[in-house]
Amino acid sequence: MAENRDGDGRFWPYMILGFLFIGITLGYWTVKHAVGTPVHESNEYMMKYQRADSNADKIVEAQKRFDEKYEVSIVGVEYSDFKPEHLKRKVDSVVALKRRNDIGFRVTDRDGNAVTDANVTLLLTRPHTRSEDRLYRDIPYADGIYEVEGVEVKKPGRYILRLRVSIGDAVGFMDTEGYLKP
Repeated sequence: MAENRDGDGRFWPYMILGFLFIGITLGYWTVKHAVGTPVHESNEYMMKYQRADSNADKIVEAQKRFDEKYEVSIVGVEYSDFKPEHLKRKVDSVVALKRRNDIGFRVTDRDGNAVTDANVTLLLTRPHTRSEDRLYRDIPYADGIYEVEGVEVKKPGRYILRLRVSIGDAVGFMDTEGYLKP
């Protein structure tokens, strides 16, 4: 005859309640942290990602038209020896930012002639956040350069100088990495 031990086989309701409690606790923790984490939209083409996604073909075609006719270069800046790690894109050079910067861009056609009627926009942004974005529209042209004066950078770290140049139906985008030493 088998012995009947006290409590044998009666622990499974407690296990089910324990697993249920753990599941509810982890679910609550996940939702709480997900809601508290800010989500920053991409500003890759200086527009919301939904608009960029729906107009992707037009953006690529406009960039192609721009690249066939024009060139853009950044002028009046110094370069840093900072090498960013873990980036999706290869970075050729990094601009050494200061607390106050004068940043210029030269827009030329393929023959090297200055383009005077471009619509130039600069977005100074940090990766993974839009809280410190600075947008400079309709940058004035003078002496062969579109220049933004007095660009202030408050926090040290990595930045992106995102440029949009529009000439007729051609639109070019250029990203330049920037770094302000602590």
